[in-house]
Amino acid sequence: MIQLRALILTSLMLPWILSSAAKYEYMEARKAEIDSLNIPDYGMLQDSESEVATNVEDMPTCLLCVCLSGSVYCEEVSPEMSIVPALPRETAYFYARFNKITKISNKDFADMATLRRIDLSGNQITDIEDAAFSKLTNLEELNLAENRLTRLPILPNKLITFNGNFNRLTTQGVKATAFKKLTKLAYLYLGNNELTAVPQLPESLQVVHLNNNRIRTITDQTICKGNTSFYIRPNMDQVRLDGNPIVLSNYPDSFICLRALPIGSYK
Repeated sequence: MIQLRALILTSLMLPWILSSAAKYEYMEARKAEIDSLNIPDYGMLQDSESEVATNVEDMPTCLLCVCLSGSVYCEEVSPEMSIVPALPRETAYFYARFNKITKISNKDFADMATLRRIDLSGNQITDIEDAAFSKLTNLEELNLAENRLTRLPILPNKLITFNGNFNRLTTQGVKATAFKKLTKLAYLYLGNNELTAVPQLPESLQVVHLNNNRIRTITDQTICKGNTSFYIRPNMDQVRLDGNPIVLSNYPDSFICLRALPIGSYK
Protein backbone atom coordinates (compact mmCIF):
# COMPACT_ATOMS: atom_id res chain seq x y z
CA MET A 1 0.00 0.00 0.00
CA ILE A 2 2.86 2.40 0.88
CA GLN A 3 4.60 1.67 -2.40
CA LEU A 4 1.36 2.44 -4.29
CA ARG A 5 1.02 5.83 -2.54
CA ALA A 6 4.66 6.69 -3.38
CA LEU A 7 4.09 5.78 -6.98
CA ILE A 8 0.97 7.98 -7.19
CA LEU A 9 2.79 10.96 -5.51
CA THR A 10 5.72 10.59 -7.89
CA SER A 11 3.44 10.57 -10.91
CA LEU A 12 1.81 13.80 -9.69
CA MET A 13 5.06 15.65 -8.85
CA LEU A 14 7.08 14.67 -11.92
CA PRO A 15 5.29 16.99 -14.44
CA TRP A 16 5.64 19.98 -12.05
CA ILE A 17 9.37 19.29 -11.56
CA LEU A 18 9.94 18.95 -15.32
CA SER A 19 7.96 22.17 -15.97
CA SER A 20 9.97 24.15 -13.39
CA ALA A 21 13.24 22.91 -14.86
CA ALA A 22 12.18 23.87 -18.37
CA LYS A 23 11.08 27.35 -17.17
CA TYR A 24 14.44 27.87 -15.42
CA GLU A 25 16.38 26.88 -18.54
CA TYR A 26 14.25 29.28 -20.67
CA MET A 27 14.80 32.24 -18.30
CA GLU A 28 18.55 31.63 -18.21
CA ALA A 29 18.70 31.51 -22.01
CA ARG A 30 16.57 34.68 -22.26
CA LYS A 31 18.85 36.53 -19.81
CA ALA A 32 21.92 35.63 -21.86
CA GLU A 33 20.17 36.86 -25.02
CA ILE A 34 19.25 40.21 -23.42
CA ASP A 35 22.77 40.69 -22.04
CA SER A 36 24.18 40.23 -25.53
CA LEU A 37 22.14 43.15 -26.93
CA ASN A 38 23.69 46.66 -27.34
CA ILE A 39 21.23 48.76 -25.29
CA PRO A 40 22.43 52.36 -24.68
CA ASP A 41 22.36 53.73 -21.15
CA TYR A 42 20.57 56.90 -20.08
CA GLY A 43 23.73 58.96 -20.49
CA MET A 44 23.95 58.00 -24.15
CA LEU A 45 20.28 58.87 -24.65
CA GLN A 46 20.85 62.30 -23.12
CA ASP A 47 23.83 62.89 -25.42
CA SER A 48 21.68 61.95 -28.40
CA GLU A 49 18.93 64.36 -27.36
CA SER A 50 21.51 67.11 -26.90
CA GLU A 51 22.84 66.49 -30.39
CA VAL A 52 19.32 66.73 -31.83
CA ALA A 53 18.80 70.04 -30.04
CA THR A 54 22.13 71.35 -31.31
CA ASN A 55 21.31 70.43 -34.89
CA VAL A 56 17.72 71.65 -34.77
CA GLU A 57 18.46 74.05 -37.64
CA ASP A 58 19.25 71.04 -39.83
CA MET A 59 15.63 69.95 -39.56
CA PRO A 60 13.32 70.48 -42.56
CA THR A 61 11.92 74.02 -42.35
CA CYS A 62 8.29 72.93 -42.19
CA LEU A 63 9.02 70.72 -39.17
CA LEU A 64 10.91 73.47 -37.36
CA CYS A 65 8.47 76.22 -38.39
CA VAL A 66 4.80 76.41 -39.41
CA CYS A 67 4.15 76.38 -43.16
CA LEU A 68 0.67 77.36 -44.27
CA SER A 69 -0.56 78.37 -47.74
CA GLY A 70 2.57 80.19 -48.88
CA SER A 71 3.36 81.57 -45.42
CA VAL A 72 6.23 80.38 -43.21
CA TYR A 73 6.16 81.24 -39.50
CA CYS A 74 9.45 80.76 -37.64
CA GLU A 75 8.68 83.02 -34.71
CA GLU A 76 10.30 82.41 -31.33
CA VAL A 77 11.60 79.01 -32.38
CA SER A 78 13.06 77.08 -29.44
CA PRO A 79 16.00 76.91 -29.37
CA GLU A 80 16.20 80.18 -31.34
CA MET A 81 17.47 79.93 -34.91
CA SER A 82 20.61 81.85 -35.82
CA ILE A 83 20.35 81.56 -39.62
CA VAL A 84 17.61 81.93 -42.22
CA PRO A 85 16.23 78.44 -42.97
CA ALA A 86 15.77 77.09 -46.48
CA LEU A 87 12.32 78.22 -47.59
CA PRO A 88 9.84 76.37 -49.80
CA ARG A 89 9.85 77.84 -53.32
CA GLU A 90 6.24 78.99 -53.09
CA THR A 91 6.84 81.11 -49.95
CA ALA A 92 5.25 84.56 -50.23
CA TYR A 93 5.24 85.61 -46.56
CA PHE A 94 8.14 84.85 -44.22
CA TYR A 95 8.06 85.67 -40.51
CA ALA A 96 11.10 84.96 -38.34
CA ARG A 97 10.68 87.44 -35.50
CA PHE A 98 12.36 87.16 -32.09
CA ASN A 99 15.11 84.70 -32.86
CA LYS A 100 18.91 85.04 -32.84
CA ILE A 101 19.64 85.55 -36.53
CA THR A 102 22.86 87.56 -36.86
CA LYS A 103 23.52 87.81 -40.60
CA ILE A 104 21.65 87.79 -43.91
CA SER A 105 23.67 86.57 -46.88
CA ASN A 106 23.03 86.84 -50.62
CA LYS A 107 22.10 83.17 -50.82
CA ASP A 108 19.45 83.24 -48.07
CA PHE A 109 16.70 84.50 -50.39
CA ALA A 110 18.23 83.60 -53.74
CA ASP A 111 15.68 82.58 -56.39
CA MET A 112 12.77 83.49 -54.09
CA ALA A 113 10.86 85.71 -56.52
CA THR A 114 7.56 84.81 -54.85
CA LEU A 115 8.40 86.65 -51.62
CA ARG A 116 6.14 89.62 -50.88
CA ARG A 117 6.77 90.15 -47.18
CA ILE A 118 9.77 89.48 -44.91
CA ASP A 119 9.67 90.16 -41.17
CA LEU A 120 12.98 89.71 -39.34
CA SER A 121 12.29 92.09 -36.47
CA GLY A 122 13.57 91.34 -33.00
CA ASN A 123 16.70 89.44 -34.02
CA GLN A 124 20.42 90.26 -33.61
CA ILE A 125 21.27 91.09 -37.21
CA THR A 126 24.45 93.12 -37.56
CA ASP A 127 25.26 92.50 -41.22
CA ILE A 128 23.26 92.14 -44.45
CA GLU A 129 25.10 91.52 -47.70
CA ASP A 130 24.36 94.13 -50.37
CA ALA A 131 22.44 91.87 -52.77
CA ALA A 132 20.47 89.94 -50.13
CA PHE A 133 17.14 91.58 -51.10
CA SER A 134 17.88 93.29 -54.41
CA LYS A 135 16.61 90.41 -56.60
CA LEU A 136 13.30 90.02 -54.77
CA THR A 137 11.28 91.62 -57.53
CA ASN A 138 7.91 91.19 -55.79
CA LEU A 139 8.90 92.16 -52.26
CA GLU A 140 6.54 94.83 -50.89
CA GLU A 141 7.20 94.80 -47.14
CA LEU A 142 10.51 94.48 -45.32
CA ASN A 143 10.70 94.70 -41.53
CA LEU A 144 14.17 94.84 -39.96
CA ALA A 145 13.18 96.67 -36.77
CA GLU A 146 14.88 95.93 -33.46
CA ASN A 147 18.16 94.60 -34.76
CA ARG A 148 21.76 95.88 -34.64
CA LEU A 149 22.23 97.24 -38.14
CA THR A 150 24.60 100.12 -38.84
CA ARG A 151 24.09 100.07 -42.62
CA LEU A 152 21.44 99.12 -45.16
CA PRO A 153 21.79 96.88 -48.23
CA ILE A 154 20.32 97.60 -51.68
CA LEU A 155 16.53 97.57 -51.41
CA PRO A 156 14.15 96.17 -54.07
CA ASN A 157 12.32 98.67 -56.28
CA LYS A 158 8.75 97.52 -55.54
CA LEU A 159 9.04 98.01 -51.81
CA ILE A 160 5.99 99.72 -50.27
CA THR A 161 6.86 99.53 -46.56
CA PHE A 162 10.29 99.54 -44.94
CA ASN A 163 10.77 99.40 -41.18
CA GLY A 164 14.26 100.00 -39.80
CA ASN A 165 13.24 101.34 -36.38
CA PHE A 166 15.41 100.64 -33.34
CA ASN A 167 18.71 99.81 -35.01
CA ARG A 168 22.08 101.58 -35.03
CA LEU A 169 21.85 103.03 -38.53
CA THR A 170 24.23 105.89 -39.30
CA THR A 171 24.28 108.41 -42.13
CA GLN A 172 27.45 106.74 -43.40
CA GLY A 173 25.59 103.41 -43.51
CA VAL A 174 22.47 104.74 -45.25
CA LYS A 175 23.27 106.27 -48.63
CA ALA A 176 21.54 109.56 -49.44
CA THR A 177 19.97 107.87 -52.49
CA ALA A 178 19.04 104.62 -50.68
CA PHE A 179 15.28 105.26 -51.13
CA LYS A 180 15.26 107.63 -54.10
CA LYS A 181 14.50 104.98 -56.73
CA LEU A 182 11.81 103.26 -54.69
CA THR A 183 8.92 104.83 -56.56
CA LYS A 184 6.26 102.80 -54.70
CA LEU A 185 7.59 103.33 -51.19
CA ALA A 186 4.76 104.75 -49.04
CA TYR A 187 5.83 104.00 -45.46
CA LEU A 188 9.38 104.59 -44.21
CA TYR A 189 10.28 104.03 -40.56
CA LEU A 190 13.80 104.97 -39.44
CA GLY A 191 13.11 106.05 -35.88
CA ASN A 192 15.46 105.42 -32.96
CA ASN A 193 18.71 105.22 -34.91
CA GLU A 194 21.85 107.36 -35.17
CA LEU A 195 21.17 109.30 -38.37
CA THR A 196 22.53 112.84 -38.60
CA ALA A 197 20.93 113.70 -41.96
CA VAL A 198 17.68 112.98 -43.80
CA PRO A 199 18.08 110.75 -46.87
CA GLN A 200 16.39 111.70 -50.16
CA LEU A 201 12.68 110.94 -49.92
CA PRO A 202 10.75 109.62 -52.94
CA GLU A 203 7.56 111.37 -54.08
CA SER A 204 5.46 108.32 -53.24
CA LEU A 205 6.01 108.62 -49.47
CA GLN A 206 2.95 109.02 -47.27
CA VAL A 207 4.57 108.51 -43.86
CA VAL A 208 8.20 109.02 -42.80
CA HIS A 209 9.41 108.56 -39.22
CA LEU A 210 12.86 109.94 -38.37
CA ASN A 211 12.22 110.49 -34.68
CA ASN A 212 14.88 109.95 -32.01
CA ASN A 213 17.94 110.30 -34.23
CA ARG A 214 20.74 112.90 -34.23
CA ILE A 215 19.49 115.19 -36.98
CA ARG A 216 20.52 118.81 -36.36
CA THR A 217 19.82 120.54 -39.69
CA ILE A 218 17.77 120.25 -42.85
CA THR A 219 17.58 122.33 -46.03
CA ASP A 220 14.83 123.67 -48.26
CA GLN A 221 15.50 120.70 -50.52
CA THR A 222 15.27 117.99 -47.86
CA ILE A 223 11.49 117.57 -48.07
CA CYS A 224 10.34 120.31 -50.46
CA LYS A 225 11.81 122.11 -53.47
CA GLY A 226 13.17 125.41 -52.23
CA ASN A 227 13.22 127.05 -55.67
CA THR A 228 9.43 127.03 -56.06
CA SER A 229 6.51 127.78 -53.76
CA PHE A 230 4.07 125.99 -56.06
CA TYR A 231 5.40 122.52 -55.35
CA ILE A 232 3.12 120.42 -53.12
CA ARG A 233 3.60 116.91 -51.75
CA PRO A 234 -0.01 115.69 -51.73
CA ASN A 235 0.84 112.14 -50.68
CA MET A 236 2.81 112.93 -47.54
CA ASP A 237 0.54 112.87 -44.51
CA GLN A 238 3.00 112.49 -41.64
CA VAL A 239 6.59 113.50 -40.95
CA ARG A 240 8.13 112.78 -37.54
CA LEU A 241 11.29 114.57 -36.48
CA ASP A 242 10.65 114.64 -32.74
CA GLY A 243 13.44 113.52 -30.45
CA ASN A 244 16.15 115.11 -32.64
CA PRO A 245 18.33 118.07 -31.64
CA ILE A 246 16.95 120.08 -34.59
CA VAL A 247 14.72 123.10 -33.89
CA LEU A 248 12.17 123.10 -36.70
CA SER A 249 11.21 126.77 -36.32
CA ASN A 250 14.67 127.66 -37.67
CA TYR A 251 13.70 126.19 -41.05
CA PRO A 252 10.25 127.66 -41.89
CA ASP A 253 10.67 127.33 -45.67
CA SER A 254 11.51 123.63 -45.44
CA PHE A 255 7.90 122.51 -44.97
CA ILE A 256 5.85 124.77 -47.26
CA CYS A 257 5.05 121.88 -49.59
CA LEU A 258 3.42 119.82 -46.82
CA ARG A 259 -0.24 119.79 -45.85
CA ALA A 260 0.72 119.42 -42.14
CA LEU A 261 3.81 120.49 -40.20
CA PRO A 262 6.24 117.79 -39.04
CA ILE A 263 5.96 116.44 -35.51
CA GLY A 264 8.87 117.85 -33.54
CA SER A 265 10.29 120.75 -31.52
CA TYR A 266 9.47 124.34 -32.51
CA LYS A 267 11.20 126.18 -29.63
